[in-house]
Amino acid sequence: MDDKTYNILTLNPGSTSTKVALYRNEEAIALEIIRHKPEDFKDCIRIMDQKEVRTKLLLDFLNAKEVDPSGLDAVVGRGGLVKPIDSGTYRINEKMLRDLSRGSAGMHASSLGGIIAAEIGERYGIPAYIVDPVVVDEMAPVAKLSGIPGIERRSVFHALNTKAVARACAEKIGIRYEDGRFIVAHMGGGISVGAHQYGCVIDVNDALSGEGPFTPERSGSVPLVALIEMCYGGQYTKEEMIALVTRQGGVLAYLGTSDMVKVEKMIKNGDEYAALVMDAMAYQVCKTIGAMAVVLGNQVNAIILTGGLAHSLRFTGEIKRRVDQMAPVITYPGENEMAALAQGALRILQGKEKSLIYQ
Repeated sequence: MDDKTYNILTLNPGSTSTKVALYRNEEAIALEIIRHKPEDFKDCIRIMDQKEVRTKLLLDFLNAKEVDPSGLDAVVGRGGLVKPIDSGTYRINEKMLRDLSRGSAGMHASSLGGIIAAEIGERYGIPAYIVDPVVVDEMAPVAKLSGIPGIERRSVFHALNTKAVARACAEKIGIRYEDGRFIVAHMGGGISVGAHQYGCVIDVNDALSGEGPFTPERSGSVPLVALIEMCYGGQYTKEEMIALVTRQGGVLAYLGTSDMVKVEKMIKNGDEYAALVMDAMAYQVCKTIGAMAVVLGNQVNAIILTGGLAHSLRFTGEIKRRVDQMAPVITYPGENEMAALAQGALRILQGKEKSLIYQ
């Protein structure tokens, strides 16, 4: 048993913020969300141009906490859009940095997590990692076929948080994550529902590109012929259609807001249409959970609800009402991504796992 105390820095860049945290083993001793003003990035044309600004703010955070970076045992960044990889903790290498910088798999602020972590690690002589990026791909070959050659189903989902809560749930019920079968629904601005079998997510909806349940901001799966007609109807450009599917659909399109707290207030004030929309979203989550139960051969240790929407008793209650006959339903509200990053590095430092090599 490794009783040593490890100090771990985690960082998670988003489009308008950078979350940073310090951990002693699994205990968070400092956590801050650095909100970025538009003027912070006024000279930044590309996302990659934001690196220096965000790195300085991160070092300012450490200085304010009187933390010497050279005394850290590891720094962990949120994994960005690299090529599809297996789940696990990866030591950041030059090939990964090239792929993150070039945006060959797409460009998102999360890619700066690995890049900034690598810079901090090199500057202060500490190991730098990423853990379970959104492109973790463990899907079974049979799950890849879409029905149209040339269009393959993709594994793009909330891997970091869903893997973490599945591990926590497995520990709670007294089994190893690698020995269990779980359905995990991460429900936030995007919704992913995955079938976790013996440590691998063998099927999951593409939470980014319009598959699965509709969400507060995304369309989810829609009737395709009607969608094609909309594309060619002359009302929308290609960019507007992509926006409608990925960030202007779902609850936002129906009710004019993606803030589910506001939606619940609308329902309490007697808005029956708002209630219908919220219940329809829960209904679609349940249908996807049912599909994943079939993927797992109807042998499910637990159904796990997580993400920001898991705070809503009304929303989770509607889901539980429909699916709790399948398996016990366990709720882990919110996103536990910062803790999951620290835990991924800690498993390496304690010798419980070996870091993986990005190739």
